[in-house]
Amino acid sequence: MSYDIIIKNGKIVSGTGNPWYFGEIGIKDGKIVKIRSKLNESATKEIDAAGLITCPGFIDIHSHTDYILPISSKVSSTLYQGITTSVVGMCGEGMAPIPVGRENEFKKDLSTMNPIFEQLDFPYHTFAEYLEYIDKLRNPANLIFFVGYKNIRLAGGQGNEDRSATIEELKSMKKYLTEALEAGAFGMSTGLIYAPQVFVKKEELIELAKVIAEHDGLYFSHIRGEGETVVDAVKEAIEIVEKSGCIGGQIAHHKISGERFWGASKETLRLIKEANERGVSISCDQYPYNRGMSGLVTALPPWAREGKDEQILERIKSLEIQERIKKDVKDGIKGWENWIRDEGFKNMYISSVNSEQWKDVAGKSLSEITKIKGLSDDWETYFKLLIDNDLGVMITIESMSEEDIHQIMTSRYQMVGTDGFGIPSSFKFGAYHPRCFGTYPRVLGKYVREEKVLTLENAIRKMTSFPAQRLGLKDRGVILEGNWADIVIFNPDTVIDKATYESPYQLPEGIPHVIVNGVIVIENGKPNRKGPGKVIRRSI
Repeated sequence: MSYDIIIKNGKIVSGTGNPWYFGEIGIKDGKIVKIRSKLNESATKEIDAAGLITCPGFIDIHSHTDYILPISSKVSSTLYQGITTSVVGMCGEGMAPIPVGRENEFKKDLSTMNPIFEQLDFPYHTFAEYLEYIDKLRNPANLIFFVGYKNIRLAGGQGNEDRSATIEELKSMKKYLTEALEAGAFGMSTGLIYAPQVFVKKEELIELAKVIAEHDGLYFSHIRGEGETVVDAVKEAIEIVEKSGCIGGQIAHHKISGERFWGASKETLRLIKEANERGVSISCDQYPYNRGMSGLVTALPPWAREGKDEQILERIKSLEIQERIKKDVKDGIKGWENWIRDEGFKNMYISSVNSEQWKDVAGKSLSEITKIKGLSDDWETYFKLLIDNDLGVMITIESMSEEDIHQIMTSRYQMVGTDGFGIPSSFKFGAYHPRCFGTYPRVLGKYVREEKVLTLENAIRKMTSFPAQRLGLKDRGVILEGNWADIVIFNPDTVIDKATYESPYQLPEGIPHVIVNGVIVIENGKPNRKGPGKVIRRSI
């Protein structure tokens, strides 16, 4: 038999968690067709993996690459990490549906993240049309889609208003959710700290999750709080899955934020364990950094974020409103994740801004910016940043402890995810989070090789077969004959992340080869400019 590719002389880590073994892999027509200790047949291409690890391609269970695809499908920052499949539509937000006549509103909302979105066209409306649109792009890696709660709320529900859905609105949202699930979405995601999702009641989410359950889908959630309220937030996520009958739930980028609350991971992981023991399938994902990333506007109290961006901007320009915001931050609001009080301006660092006049502060904390700009205090800096940039300010927040990172990482219910974007290496706007470039090599280099927090085999399981199992993928995530040939070949002695908060646009080292659906997309550290990625639809 002649193969398209033979991978020779390598140590194979199957992805199951079992120990590595020597073996060679024959690939033909996109699939792994033979695994033997030695293959003597010919191949169009041979890869010598001597001294290297061959394992399944990494499945990024929590990605926001869908925001980048309309701009560019060159997802260098994730491809060079060995990510062969990205799961998108996370944190309750995505790129579809867009009701007819609401295109400009959709673009305006996205432009808060980056003004370029106002210049783009989105030639689709339904979720099915959206997936067909993505199918036509030359994607180098596979994509799996969830539909965001915010999207269906804006399309058929109460929009940006702080109120519960009417009976008719709930019916309309269920219709949009059903359409997405039948089009191939794997489930629904929520981002319960973000407006307008922050306003939703648990009961409404349970009703929507019942629709997910009817379609054997999953409920993924950026929970309502990751600091003071993290325990209650985990309980809420578990309850939504349990009462709706969903086949499973995922707690997104699980962390404990705020020094006062460090150590709470012991309790949250206990809750997850107990849920699984009574038959409620709950897992979590995590990125290996002590900073999160979000929009600066999210630090406002929930009431201040009601309505459209123009309304929020007009509101926070009022000195009276600013004083009320300061008071609420000082006193706290029950159930609200209070970043400014709990992390402080000194731990909030600018990632990107929309205004040229603030480009020079990327990478600086708000407290540093106050001194650089000669402003009266950090509050003046905060409000000026939001107002001058039309709310379009992204930040990283230093908030987590290594103890909690280790505790979560070693849990049997944890898997790895970037919570990042597949960014072309040519992009140079702002100081985005290094997780976009370094998540997987950082786990393999820092936490496996250097600190020995995880074994190599268990780390790879958390990157491959475990997320595949969570998603119900039966032909990916394991080196197995008959499976799709999504494969990463890396050097366990040198693999490491290079991206930093100050200089995030740095590709990792030690991952010379990446194969997607039997096509080499990274060869000897160089891109092949191929587009073999597929849109993977949930089987109905």
